Amino acid sequence: MRCSDATAALRRTARRALVTLGLASLATAAFAHKSSDSYLQIDAAPGQLVVRWDIALRDLDIAIDLDTDGDGKLTWGEVKSAWPRIESYAMAHLAIEGCELRPVERGLERRNDGTYAVLHLTSNCTLSAQPKIAYTLFAEVDPTHRGIAKIQRPGQPIALSVLDPSHTAMAGAVSASAASGAAAGEVAAAPSRWEFLGEGIRHILGGYDHVLFLLCLLLPAVMRRTAEGWRPVERLSQAILPVVGIVSAFTVAHSITLTLAALKLVSLPSSFIEPAISVTIVLAALDNVWPIFPVRRIVVTFFFGLIHGFGFASVLAELNLPTADFAWALLQFNVGLELGQLMIVIVATAVLFNLRGWSKYRTVVIRGGSLVAMTIAGFWFIERTANLKILPF
Repeated sequence: MRCSDATAALRRTARRALVTLGLASLATAAFAHKSSDSYLQIDAAPGQLVVRWDIALRDLDIAIDLDTDGDGKLTWGEVKSAWPRIESYAMAHLAIEGCELRPVERGLERRNDGTYAVLHLTSNCTLSAQPKIAYTLFAEVDPTHRGIAKIQRPGQPIALSVLDPSHTAMAGAVSASAASGAAAGEVAAAPSRWEFLGEGIRHILGGYDHVLFLLCLLLPAVMRRTAEGWRPVERLSQAILPVVGIVSAFTVAHSITLTLAALKLVSLPSSFIEPAISVTIVLAALDNVWPIFPVRRIVVTFFFGLIHGFGFASVLAELNLPTADFAWALLQFNVGLELGQLMIVIVATAVLFNLRGWSKYRTVVIRGGSLVAMTIAGFWFIERTANLKILPF
């Protein structure tokens, strides 16, 4: 085989590998469990500790199977009968150094992103200046889960801490009685000034519907639509300009609604937002195959980005922070979102730019990738509107 033939064969193999990797990434995003959080509000006074712990029922269902009849719906009867198991499971995965927690009340609360089980705990203890919290909730079923703790003390600023169940650096730091309930890992609750930067990155990378939407927008970014059809761009700079426009429009738009929703100035229920996000994916993918929008894609991206911003807001909206603390947390979270988004865009653009000259790019990458995205988003729409479980993830 001549050198030129070998080089051509190598290029074809590389292109197939890149296409396979790209299409697999679309499917893999759908198999990921969406990032989850629980919320701990800890009120500490001398000799008294009060904890309110909010845990999403959707996450508890994965861990301890609340849906006993398997119909994909949680009823009040199922939750009521499962309360002892919910309480037992949760208490086995939380401990605070020097404090013996005991449950005193339970309830349910409907939030923008679903229904939460609410546990009220108390202890006759004095919280240490730098408390150590053993937190391992869902560590065995969901590595993306985090606990977000807000610690309030009389006359002191609010302290925020993100609790990572997989963190093991503090092993042995809590008392023996506490460690018996949370042996998988212990986390220092000392507040960090940059806690929510990492949370923003985690939420965009774990927000598979947002990632899929971005990928749909990027698929044609390395091509130009002409009267004769799609043509590959000649230089990377020609692809970067539309990518920058798309990302900027999405960033500005979701930042606006994220801020409004987190401030609780505008509130839309998850029963509307989650299906609407699925629709944005379907429409963005459809426009790749058959142009349906009479305006430039940057305008469409901005409008759809407004919808996606509501999907990010629940993390901060539920903390009820004072203005200064909220502003700082919001800034960190939004910067984290943009950093995570930048990681996605850089990788995707590099892969697509290397594939642009392939003769089957339009058929396999644009049409095939868009069809995969529409299929996944279509199933999500059905699940989110009819409260059904169709896909096994």
